Amino acid sequence: MFKPRAVFFDLDGTLVDSVADMAFAVGKMLSHFDLPAPGIEKVSTWVGNGAQALINRALTNDMHGTADKALFDQAMPLFNRYYHENLALHSALYEHVEQTLQTLKNAGLALACITNKPEQFTEVLLENINIAQYFSLVVSGDTLPTKKPHPGPLLHAAQEFGVHIDECLMVGDSKSDIEAAKQAGCPVVALSYGYNHGEDIRLHNPDITIDSLKDLPPLLSI
Repeated sequence: MFKPRAVFFDLDGTLVDSVADMAFAVGKMLSHFDLPAPGIEKVSTWVGNGAQALINRALTNDMHGTADKALFDQAMPLFNRYYHENLALHSALYEHVEQTLQTLKNAGLALACITNKPEQFTEVLLENINIAQYFSLVVSGDTLPTKKPHPGPLLHAAQEFGVHIDECLMVGDSKSDIEAAKQAGCPVVALSYGYNHGEDIRLHNPDITIDSLKDLPPLLSI
């Protein structure tokens, strides 16, 4: 690998294991419609494309489902309420996250968090898990008109940092991260854990796959 000038990190499934809190909020939301709670394992296959996709999947119990608009319009505010109240109840950093972020920051790299999570949740979660201070830029799912797998958020971050996109590195756990990086022309490292809809991340051909974030600094000669 090379030594980039900027590193972009996905949030859920990459830096923080947050699915338990999302599953709790989804279950509470579904209870209003007498629908059963899907559980953590199923919700973990639904996350990664933003809150709207998650709610449509939960309401239809279908990865590709689209709920009735009237039902969706009732459900979305309920999920937002329950998740906002409980988004840091069980969520926790994966091992070696904080040490890695500190190492990269000490090396002078610009760090951004690029997530499909809505801004109202992103900022609170970053603060609650005590890693907000490492990021000089946060791009949430509703910051721009587009979100991953569109390359727009990555190109925006590169522009904000004043670096060319091929001097950046995307680090994530899902095919959305990989597709966004490839379309942007950005190298990408994938984590073997996370929420990639139950699929092996290697199937989507990242440049490199690692099992832990502690493996990232050595890849970058740091």
